[in-house]
Amino acid sequence: MSEHEVNTERFEMEARGINHVEGGWPKDINPQEIEQTTRYRKKVEKDDHYITTITQLGSVMEHCIKQNNAINIYEEYFEEEEELEGMDEAPYAKTINVFRDPNEIKRMATHLSWHPDGNRKLAVAYSCMEFQRAPKDMNYDSYIWDIENPNKPELTLKSASPLVSLEYNPKDSHILVGGCYNGQITYWDTRKGGQPVELSVIEHSHRDPVYKVIWLQSKTGTECFSTSTDGQVLWWDIRKMSEPTEKLILDITKKGNLDLALGGISLEFEPTIPTKFMVGTEQGMVISCNRKAKTPAEKIVCTYSGHHGPIYAVQRNPFFPKNFLTVGDWVARIWSEDFRESSIMWTKYHSSYLTDAAWSPVRPSVFLTTKMDGTLDVWDYLFKQNNPTLSLKVCDEALYSLCLQDNGRFVACGSKSGLTTLLELSPGLCSIQRNEKNIATAMFERETKREKILEARHREMRLKERSKAEPGKEEDTKDDKAEESMEELIAKAEKEFFEIIEAERKRREQEVKKQDEEGQEKEVSEEKEIHSQV
Repeated sequence: MSEHEVNTERFEMEARGINHVEGGWPKDINPQEIEQTTRYRKKVEKDDHYITTITQLGSVMEHCIKQNNAINIYEEYFEEEEELEGMDEAPYAKTINVFRDPNEIKRMATHLSWHPDGNRKLAVAYSCMEFQRAPKDMNYDSYIWDIENPNKPELTLKSASPLVSLEYNPKDSHILVGGCYNGQITYWDTRKGGQPVELSVIEHSHRDPVYKVIWLQSKTGTECFSTSTDGQVLWWDIRKMSEPTEKLILDITKKGNLDLALGGISLEFEPTIPTKFMVGTEQGMVISCNRKAKTPAEKIVCTYSGHHGPIYAVQRNPFFPKNFLTVGDWVARIWSEDFRESSIMWTKYHSSYLTDAAWSPVRPSVFLTTKMDGTLDVWDYLFKQNNPTLSLKVCDEALYSLCLQDNGRFVACGSKSGLTTLLELSPGLCSIQRNEKNIATAMFERETKREKILEARHREMRLKERSKAEPGKEEDTKDDKAEESMEELIAKAEKEFFEIIEAERKRREQEVKKQDEEGQEKEVSEEKEIHSQV
């Protein structure tokens, strides 16, 4: 017996465009000249043969339209039944494609962004996040992948420094903005190739890696803002990258001191609430900010603290914006803006560190998390809250980034070695269920109310303890009498105790003296007996 293996040749795909030229015009008419084409159209429309032909075609077309309106040959008669059948099946996820870093020196896939039109492309930022441990010959390029062609990236994005964050412009899908490891902000126009169009000036940029960049909802579609562990949030307009248009220092003491600022590591911005944004910090605290406040001190509204480590992800629920999800240390938490003291819901503490999280864009009660052990967890809080609905081992190394497609069907995960895995979720996880929004609303409101009641009870208990500890505080006469009687009883008990101790001590002393006297008498009697015998 013998064994041998054969690898088939890899099938390589290549995309090419076709240049379409408008035809059907006479040779003496230039289709690019609007005046010539307009003049020719008017000439044809005056022809009697043209009018007769249009009349005949109109009657035929009218008959076809009426027939089409009467019977819809593409109607789905059993669509609801199929959806219900899909809901009953067990949740699953299957791997569609794997995109590997094409360089010899592998880098971490630090950020992912879906193409806003059609979601057929995926932009991946690559960088080495180990401080001062980057290899000398490490490549700084990031890539845009066609999700159907994992063999070769569609476009290479050049950069002067490795990219930590990368985002498509939702208004113009040809433009991307990226945050670099050296603190600079850069943007690309894919119509002009992979070279950056413009870079921010390093003197006016961040001092640390730019962990998050988000596009703002503006009329021009050219504004964005970024955060970094240097403790700053900077606003940019890509039409003028020489300096930021606005700046905020994340100093919760509201003194604007950069030395006291908390390092930002994640950002959240909801277009439906254009004045508010949230920053997740290295210190495990979420800072809620208001951009339209008059002074820098008023821009920091409040803080939410509950994690023991850096907050790697902050995201509002797309259906209930006042509820938001955070990931830090070994747990994911759901918060309500109405309640700042603690989170209203949270997952169990995992054995592995959590690195990223995202809400499902189509189901209000579903969110996904990634972990350091290479596991992707899908949580459905309507189904169960103690354990994930689906836990999938994506790879044998740590997962660091996560991004869901707009329809919630495809999810991309980036790993430590630059491996980007594209997964397809089961229909039950990406199709909204009956009354799900109402049930989720009731669940979030119930948990918020429960936490408020518990906090009120704890506050009441703390006040009671504080009032007991404060000396000289006036109380009711009944309480005074009760306290006096209690003190008298304690004093009486102490007096009786010490009297008993003293009596016992005296009794023992007398016993010792008596024993000594008896011993002496015994010795004297023994000596007398000895003398008498002699």
